[in-house]
Amino acid sequence: MAQGDIDKIAEDTGFSGVVWIDRAGEIEFAKAYGLANRTYRIPNSLDTRFGIASGSKGFTALAVVSLVQDGVLELGTTARSLLGKDLPLIADDVTVEHLLTHTSGIGDYLDEEGDTEITDYVIGAAHELTTTEAFLPLLDGHPTKFRAGERFSYCNGGFVVLALLAERASGVGYHDLVRERVLRPAGMTRTEFLRSDELPADAAVGYLPLNGVDRSNVFHLPVLASGDGGIHTTAADISTFWRALFAGDIVDSVQEVVRPRIDVPEDSRRYGLGFWLHESTDTVMLVGSDAGASFKSMHDPHTGTTCTVLSNTSPGAWPIARAFTA
Repeated sequence: MAQGDIDKIAEDTGFSGVVWIDRAGEIEFAKAYGLANRTYRIPNSLDTRFGIASGSKGFTALAVVSLVQDGVLELGTTARSLLGKDLPLIADDVTVEHLLTHTSGIGDYLDEEGDTEITDYVIGAAHELTTTEAFLPLLDGHPTKFRAGERFSYCNGGFVVLALLAERASGVGYHDLVRERVLRPAGMTRTEFLRSDELPADAAVGYLPLNGVDRSNVFHLPVLASGDGGIHTTAADISTFWRALFAGDIVDSVQEVVRPRIDVPEDSRRYGLGFWLHESTDTVMLVGSDAGASFKSMHDPHTGTTCTVLSNTSPGAWPIARAFTA
């Protein structure tokens, strides 16, 4: 896609965010649009950090796979073996692999198959959600949807459960696990778990899709991200991540992580362990959508090409991301 085409889509849609394309580390296109903070008229820049919502499920998955690699967990480890009496509605045969592939069948605290709008307040006391254990009341009380392994059903809660299992198995907090096992070996120096109520100056405020109102997402998301998404990062760090992943710097078993485990025809994709996969090629994707955040990054491991769109609005990333795949 030519620069003029990207600029045209950005102008037509009022895009706020960053578009970045590189090939084997060489930047082919990189441009920031719109405002990181509308109140103070601070523009986005290439160094702005954006929340990537579910895009960081891949980081949770890699932290878990790293623990599997070290023998701390197994893909066949049951959730029940570490949950004890917590979350009793999770079936006894649900495993780490089921959770990683969205085939666990557990009920979801944030069910994307439901009727909620992205502007709805659905998580209760956002300021209390600073640890993985604090999510237990939210995760509890949701009946099983289907038997483990029966089919694919995207499950946010499953990745919070994964964070909880990783913590209990390793004795290390989720945020430190991701820092030590993913961010540090990948060289992602600008990526961090940022509190939504004390964002630094280089982080974009997330804005809701409300006509004529500049309302932030501070009450819509956990104050500190956990296993199902919400870390803040930059476009450059995402490209650094992809190169490190396929160089084997994060986990040894990269091909197992990105091996298709299940077809998701309704999305014209497949799914590996925490990563979306193109339906017919080897392109790997991280995708995130939430109140005040939208993100998609696609990486072709054969050419080393990365295309990333980050936005601090809920619908912002999609028109440009769709044009990339058209």
